[in-house]
Amino acid sequence: MYARVTIAQVQPGKLDEGLQIVRDSVIPAAKQQPGFKGAWELVDRSNNKALAITMWETEADLKAGETSGYYQEQMAKVSSLLVGSFVREIYEVAIEP
Repeated sequence: MYARVTIAQVQPGKLDEGLQIVRDSVIPAAKQQPGFKGAWELVDRSNNKALAITMWETEADLKAGETSGYYQEQMAKVSSLLVGSFVREIYEVAIEP
């Protein structure tokens, strides 16, 4: 299994708006992608920081979303709420519960 971690600094007062977009639009779109296994959105409200973790069955599934433009399309939905650009990292899941 593989995880994509996206870290973003959100404009003050925009965190809940961003979470609503993720809940209503980004997650439903992710559920339609091959190999999607789940998502978590973590927030640090005191610092207006958000960290999204999406899980993928294979590395190929994860990367397919990036080469198809799916990932960029989803990030565009929230990019106007961010301070600067987001950071994206990919990890292999070494231990599962």
